[in-house]
Parts: sequence; structure tokens; C-alpha cells
Amino acid sequence: MKPMQFQGRWVLVTGASSGLGKAMAEVLARDYHANVIAVARRKDRLDELKKDLESSAGVKVDTVVADLSSLEDVDRVVAYATKDRQLSAAILNAGVTHFGKFDELAWKDFDAMLNTNVRGVVRMTTELIPHLEKEKDGGGLLLVSSLSGLVPVPYQTAYSGTKAFLVAFGSGMWHELQGRNVSLTTYAPPGIVTEMTAGERFVPLRGWLISLDMAAREGITALQRRKYMHIPGIRDRWGSALLRMLPHGFVTGRLAAVYRGALEKTTTS
Repeated sequence: MKPMQFQGRWVLVTGASSGLGKAMAEVLARDYHANVIAVARRKDRLDELKKDLESSAGVKVDTVVADLSSLEDVDRVVAYATKDRQLSAAILNAGVTHFGKFDELAWKDFDAMLNTNVRGVVRMTTELIPHLEKEKDGGGLLLVSSLSGLVPVPYQTAYSGTKAFLVAFGSGMWHELQGRNVSLTTYAPPGIVTEMTAGERFVPLRGWLISLDMAAREGITALQRRKYMHIPGIRDRWGSALLRMLPHGFVTGRLAAVYRGALEKTTTS
């Protein structure tokens, strides 16, 4: 299948009000001249994004306010994105995290994380694929997982587990979709400098984070080139390959020590 073309075509981006989702929407509009369907919970942020991109990039931007932990909202987004238009691509980026001890995560918050990071993504993927297949040059879908889905991260244990599901789901789907007129790419960035990682507990880990601009651009390129899986940045690609060669318990233990240290620094300072 040929690389994707975005110019003048519609691309759905979830979690588009801030962070990686917003940055990807901006790259699509300004660099690729794509029309964007931006989805997020915060209407004011979406309105600002629409005004900015339509004036600066000369593209069309439609917005949908939705909570993707709700399957009703997921279905509403799919219906809107596919009504009276041909959707060419979708970036399923919306997600929530928790950095701290496992018992600090309230059950209702874990349930919302599971619904957003897993159930909503699977539902949207399943519903969007038949529409994306109708794209004459072949549609494309990008699942935004995380490097923590490849290497378990203690003290982000629940989040890491949801992202591991996306790695397995996306990798399996890539093979199931072979021979069909649609591609699915799994994107596994490390920590990114975003609003999600702006909390005090992330301060000692800032040196591990990559820039938002690099993460956004490499994600769009991976989608365009229909890659199987992509990790941005040479450091993290080589690092993840090395870590997978080491004993699993050793690697997880080292990560636990780093994250435990970060938590202790913020609780004692």
C-alpha cells in the first residue's frame, strides 16, 4: 500500500485539546494541509484550536466535545466523523495516566482509565475500520500506546498495563488487516513534555522526557508510512531494544527504583 496523502483529506484526532493530540493536529494542518476533526472534553480548548488552525493553515477544523470513557460518546464521535464525508485517517490518542502508588488510584479513576485507554479505543477502532477502508488510496489508523506498554513501569502500573494491551491489540490487528484497504500503526513514545507530565511528581524524571514537537512529527510520519510499530528518537529505539534483551525482572526493578526515587523526592521536599 502506498504512503498516505493527507492534503485536503479528513483526519480524526482524539485527545486534541492539549499535549500530543493537539500537536499532531497542528502538524497535520500546518505541514500536511489536512482537514481535522478534533475531539476532546474541553470545548474552550477545541474552539481555540479551531480558530487558530483555520486562520493560520487555511484548513477546515470540526470539533466534537466528548468524554471517550463513555461508549455512548465514542459512538457519537464515530457517527459524526463518518457522516457526509470520507474519513482518511484516525489518530486515537486520548488517554489518562496515574503516577503514584497503586493504592492511591481510586477504583472509579481506574475504571475511567480502563474505559478511555482500552475499551474506547477498541470500540472506535472496530467501528472506524469499515469506513477507513473506503478511502480510495487506503485509510490509516494510529493507536497511541507508550514505551511503558513495552516495558512495565512500576508506579505507573495500571497505566502501563492499559498501554501494554494497546501494543498487543495493535500488533495483532496489523496482521489481521493485511490485504485489506487500511493500515494500523502502533505508536509507542516514551514520556513526553506535556500537560500530563507537568505535575510535581514528574519533575525528577524530566530528563527522560522527549520534546512534544518530535513526538508529534514522528507519530504522523509513522502513520503516513503505515509502519507496524514506531518508537520515536534514536535513544529510545536503541534503549528499548537493549532493555528487551535484559532479564525482565532486572529491568522492571531498575525502573521501580527510579520512579520510587522520584516519588520520594517530591514527598520529602
